[in-house]
Amino acid sequence: MSLTNKGFAMLCAAALALTAASDPADARPRPKKGKKFVANKGLGLGIMLGAPTGFSGKYYYASDKAFDFGVGAIGYYRGRDGLHLHFDHLWHPVSLASSPAFEMPLYLGIGARFWDFDDRDFGNGSAIGLRGPIGIAFDLNNSPLDIFFELALVLDFYADYCDNCDDIDVDVNGAIGLRYYID
Repeated sequence: MSLTNKGFAMLCAAALALTAASDPADARPRPKKGKKFVANKGLGLGIMLGAPTGFSGKYYYASDKAFDFGVGAIGYYRGRDGLHLHFDHLWHPVSLASSPAFEMPLYLGIGARFWDFDDRDFGNGSAIGLRGPIGIAFDLNNSPLDIFFELALVLDFYADYCDNCDDIDVDVNGAIGLRYYID
């Protein structure tokens, strides 16, 4: 599924509504460590649009490290669509921009995905793959939100899919999303 203007507008409206509903008094101060990113949030849940489109989550277990996950659908790749699950370990080595309103960390990661799909030519298939995400987040200081953009290089290994098809494939996934932090 591709990101549409309507989907992007809905994402922006949701961010605005959640920001307006947030109490700035709940904002957590962020210690300054030069260009190093320091998280001031814990567990965030939200949505992502693109590849995949679905639900997104992120949990900071250290000041610059997090786990993220996604559950959704991919419906564009070579006539295939289906359920997509991923889990990544992320590092936030640097903040690209810092202001009183937000931090913009760069993040890199390594993870795994499972994709169960229907193919219009060959029927059902599934793949297990490695993911290498890279992205940026607009981590808001005065509300429990972040907005992110991510690209992930994926190396898929197919299982019992097609006799005349390659067993290994490379793909790039991209998504934009919004998460609300409950911790």
